[in-house]
Amino acid sequence: MNAWSSSSGMDSSRRRSQRVILSVPVTVSGETPKGPFSEDSQTIVVNAHGALIPLAARVAPGQQVQLKSRVRSEKQACTVCYVGPTVDGKTQFGVEFANPAPSFWGIAFPPENWAPFEDSVVPAKKGKA
Repeated sequence: MNAWSSSSGMDSSRRRSQRVILSVPVTVSGETPKGPFSEDSQTIVVNAHGALIPLAARVAPGQQVQLKSRVRSEKQACTVCYVGPTVDGKTQFGVEFANPAPSFWGIAFPPENWAPFEDSVVPAKKGKA
């Protein structure tokens, strides 16, 4: 979960699980140098190993946080593994579950051999109609 771009190529072949664009209400909590924090947010992207989440709180790579689903009331221990761009005062953070938890999101992920539609389309042969 080191790169969150939607590009294809080598990066996509290193993914451990399929990413899904999904907005799930979550609460992220942990400690910062200024003290404990708890912040409500929404995921941008999820996978079986974690999520990409915008936060106003300043957390650092390697920092331990707790992610709580506000939909399902489940909790997962996480590590911040990616710090992305800041948009509207919130920085995008990638968090990785301590243990893979595909059921945490309450969705069925596409199978490992799934390919996006545009990658599986074969161009039509040109010829007489």
